[in-house]
Amino acid sequence: MELVLPDWGLVFWTSITFVFLLVLLRAFAWKPIMAAIGERERSIEDALLKAEAAKEEMSRLTNENESLIKQARAERDLILSEARKVKENIISEAKETAHKEGARMIELARVEINNQKAIALADVKNQVATLSLEIAEKILRKQFEDQAKQDELVGQLLKEVKL
Repeated sequence: MELVLPDWGLVFWTSITFVFLLVLLRAFAWKPIMAAIGERERSIEDALLKAEAAKEEMSRLTNENESLIKQARAERDLILSEARKVKENIISEAKETAHKEGARMIELARVEINNQKAIALADVKNQVATLSLEIAEKILRKQFEDQAKQDELVGQLLKEVKL
């Protein structure tokens, strides 16, 4: 039994050594370990808070980006619709201008045709008059070659003229 029961001196010195070791550990190891653990705990809490703040900021930025994208799409659609309207206006104005210009050119062509026609008719009348005079001159020369025919014509004209 002596082997199982320790000596009181051994228990005493073991207890003093254990208490001394506990005091040393508390002074030099536990305080720094506990301080490091506390610091680590605070840094983890700060990191979690920062991560949560970053997550909220990311969510806010995502929502803001989506609203900006919607606004940009709305502006793009508005610009495209205005561009279509401008295109249609330009096309309709061009068609209207082309129709007016075409009508004006047709009217100018009609006037030119009528002028050319009048000039041609006047030229034809002049030629007909010239030809008629030449024919009449030739016929009269033929008729006036004979003196008896001349006397007969003068007599006939005198009968027609009444004073």
